[in-house]
Amino acid sequence: MSQSETPQLYAAREPVFPRKVSGFFRSMKWQIMVVTLGIYYITPWIRWDRGPDLPDQAVLLDMAGRRFFFFWIDIWPHEFYFVAGLLIMAGLGLFLFTSALGRVWCGYACPQTVWTDLFIATERWIEGDRNARVRLWKQKWDLRKIRLRLTKAVVWALIGLATGGAWVFYFADAPTLAVDLVTGQAHPIAYTTIAILTFTTVFMGGIAREQVCIYACPWPRIQAAMMDEDTITIGYRDWRGEPRKHSAEVKAGAEMGDCIDCMACVNVCPMGIDIRKGQQLECITCGLCIDACDDIMAKIGKPRGLIDYYALRDEAEERAGGHPKKIWKHVFRPRTILYTSLWTLVGAALIVALFIRPEIDLTVAPVRNPIFTTMSDGTIRNTYDIRLRNKHGDARPFRVTVSGDPALRVQLEGTIYDSVEIPANEALRQRVYVSAPPGSDPALLARTDFRFWITDLTNNDRAFAETHFNGREADR
Repeated sequence: MSQSETPQLYAAREPVFPRKVSGFFRSMKWQIMVVTLGIYYITPWIRWDRGPDLPDQAVLLDMAGRRFFFFWIDIWPHEFYFVAGLLIMAGLGLFLFTSALGRVWCGYACPQTVWTDLFIATERWIEGDRNARVRLWKQKWDLRKIRLRLTKAVVWALIGLATGGAWVFYFADAPTLAVDLVTGQAHPIAYTTIAILTFTTVFMGGIAREQVCIYACPWPRIQAAMMDEDTITIGYRDWRGEPRKHSAEVKAGAEMGDCIDCMACVNVCPMGIDIRKGQQLECITCGLCIDACDDIMAKIGKPRGLIDYYALRDEAEERAGGHPKKIWKHVFRPRTILYTSLWTLVGAALIVALFIRPEIDLTVAPVRNPIFTTMSDGTIRNTYDIRLRNKHGDARPFRVTVSGDPALRVQLEGTIYDSVEIPANEALRQRVYVSAPPGSDPALLARTDFRFWITDLTNNDRAFAETHFNGREADR
């Protein structure tokens, strides 16, 4: 085989210029875009009063303080299991919606889809609808083309800048950071993050667009395992539409189906595919082809629904002239019920864990070098580093005691008292000495288990941590 006959393994990208369309699904996508973008841009500016010692930003990822604030909930680093639980719920929710309604997430709420829709809308506003954009793409460069492309680039850059700027507001007090950014006093990391996110937003939403969904996103490859014949997804009723107007069968005298081969469904598709060819990896089930086809059907006096959401299990029944099952019978089936049950269980577990978590926390680390010290009077002393965490909104005193062998005595480094005050919503590292006086029970000469107890002297809440005491015999 000559080099000229070698098959190409990579197909060059064909630019996609979706045509403007109106209808139920397009309106729903606009509404979802407004809601999701509104949540993203407005959330950092919502205030939430937590008291004088805590930030008043409702949603804040405080990296310096190692805290995550979400309205009345605050998550500490050792409580990362809450974040893990939310990620599990998100995954189960994605499985649930995909098994019930196909790639409904991809078509309506995925950030890639939302921002791509926004970039396409601005491109259409600047350069015109599909035909005008196709002509502009093919024509040679002139002043008009340069002007339109520069205008589009500036608008896209502003959208990307707003996207990156909104993201950094989640990691610092938004009003303060906004002033610092404008006056040039913000940390270089903030400017770098905004620059990176501006570029990636413009590239992924404005330039790459459908290529991200086709080549970068793993979900199209995974979704097949989540879907079955009962999944509600977009399809073309070929038994009703075929043969098409310009097909060889019609030209040979066959009766024409409802499809007039107007290409409206293809021209509005943001992925540039033909849904009439069946289910395809590229399809994000956004519903725009349904709006386009329904509009054509209404104009030629044919029933709507040639392209529509339906379950493949209903195909045989519809081909025979019957009626499909009710949608709820497809949605509520063993697989979706299982996903719903798992999602509910994880959510309930997180809620229970949230309400029963203690307001004080204690960790103990024995000092190993040396494992014990013998004092001049014969007292055996062990050293421990304990970390006390006060989750209350005010400073509180905490008493440190031990339980186990009654001979054990506790002493806090740096104070003659058995209590220490911890600032509001902070953790304190305290060195503690536990001693066994001369003449104590011989059992203390070996390894002895005991507990550290922390008592909140304000409301008498308690917490404990188990550890052990090492005597002379412990190292033998």
